[in-house]
Amino acid sequence: MTSLSVNINKIALIRNARGRNYPDIIKFALDIEKYGGNGITVHPRPDQRHIRWEDCYLLKEKISTELNIEGYPSKQFLKVIKEVRPAQCTLVPDKPEALTSDNGWDTIKNEQFLTDVVSQLKSYGCRVSLFIDPQRAMLEGAKRIGTDRIEFYTGPYADSFHENKEAAIKEYIAGQEICSELGLGINAGHDLNLDNLKYFNKMIFNTVEVSIGHALVTDALYLGLEETIRRYKELLIP
Repeated sequence: MTSLSVNINKIALIRNARGRNYPDIIKFALDIEKYGGNGITVHPRPDQRHIRWEDCYLLKEKISTELNIEGYPSKQFLKVIKEVRPAQCTLVPDKPEALTSDNGWDTIKNEQFLTDVVSQLKSYGCRVSLFIDPQRAMLEGAKRIGTDRIEFYTGPYADSFHENKEAAIKEYIAGQEICSELGLGINAGHDLNLDNLKYFNKMIFNTVEVSIGHALVTDALYLGLEETIRRYKELLIP
């Protein structure tokens, strides 16, 4: 069964809006675990507009499931990874001013840079995943770089899902076959939700983990956190 890692950036954004520890993201993360979530994802950004660097340390200390820290491998980011030692580190090519991740790595253009970074992260005991588009050249580049997994950027899939879901998934099916050929584990994330997740997971059946934040937190406003986690987990049952 595919694991559900919940991105809690939006909870931290709400907390920061009032300058107090409310909602408490540590309690929120522990509740996610209690309700069946398999991991916690955070994506600290340079301006710390949601997750702060210190949150990473506290989460690693308190949670019992996997901690996945996403981000661009800046000097500060790598320092935190070295000290926190999360189970997984997902590298994204975001510029500092980016609102959200909206494309995958060019693993050809950035091959040497990423090779060095991935080697460094593995020396800390982290599993490494690269945020990537489902294209053969990019996936073959990821294999050469030495990453353990890739995370398919699923924004284009979500954008086209209601128009033509068969067309929307086609590129990812091809990507899954390439990953199988190369021996790369598959994660997925970005704009997956209660409408499109089941079909994605059915068609990309080798997916090890999905990371979902914005949609899940939004659903929780209506359904409550426990019921929302239950519904997402149900969609991941083969």
